[in-house]
Amino acid sequence: MTEAGSRLAGRTALVSGGGNGLGRAISLALGAQGVRVVLTGRTWATLEETKRLAEAAGASTRTAVVDVADPASVGALRDELADESISILVNNAGVAGPVAALIDIEPHEWDDVFAVNVRGMYLMCRAFLPPMISRGAGDVINLASVSGKRPLARRTPYAASKMAVIGLTTTLAAEVGPLGISVNSLSPGPVRGPRMDHNFRLEAERLGITVEAATEAFVSRALLGRLVEEDEVGQAVVSMLNMPGLHAADIDLSAGMVAR
Repeated sequence: MTEAGSRLAGRTALVSGGGNGLGRAISLALGAQGVRVVLTGRTWATLEETKRLAEAAGASTRTAVVDVADPASVGALRDELADESISILVNNAGVAGPVAALIDIEPHEWDDVFAVNVRGMYLMCRAFLPPMISRGAGDVINLASVSGKRPLARRTPYAASKMAVIGLTTTLAAEVGPLGISVNSLSPGPVRGPRMDHNFRLEAERLGITVEAATEAFVSRALLGRLVEEDEVGQAVVSMLNMPGLHAADIDLSAGMVAR
């Protein structure tokens, strides 16, 4: 159900990686505000499931398959969506990459992470910013991470790529801010879900401890003593879009995993 009086109602958002996880949570949160949501990702089935959930709640949606790391695929997506007035771009698509010491990571593994997490974001901005520039208005939110702001052993490609996202965001904000477009990044901390469960199992195996012990050791680093929930990330995106003066900012949503 659309929230009455939402200042976002009637706008159209493009959400990459919208089929599951954070992308699904963001899409549902935007849809609840009366935003038309264009869901994109690599897997049709998961996109259709998000579409079903969003439309069951009264949202207007559209789905399209894209590989954000492939310029031809992103170009085809831009052409396919030429009839949409996209004024919100949420660059959420990302991959976790290998869990290993840097010296054991192969170059192609490193490149695969940067291809999606950084190159993909560049390609999506390059494709969908021009109409916003022509209209003199729009919002871009890039999903970064607290990874890289604090040590995350055995995850160097991921941490480095997410810090690159922050650099991309602030520089792009300087370029297009004067043209009427707001650009910000959101840095979630560890989010409860299958990906973190997988990481906890790997850490337990590496250290020879129980999964419960590995989970507790990690979660205890957060000042709130818990992980972030997926729907909190969706609500954070909505809140950021409702702050007209927010620009060139990186917002931590980490339950206090990063404290400055």
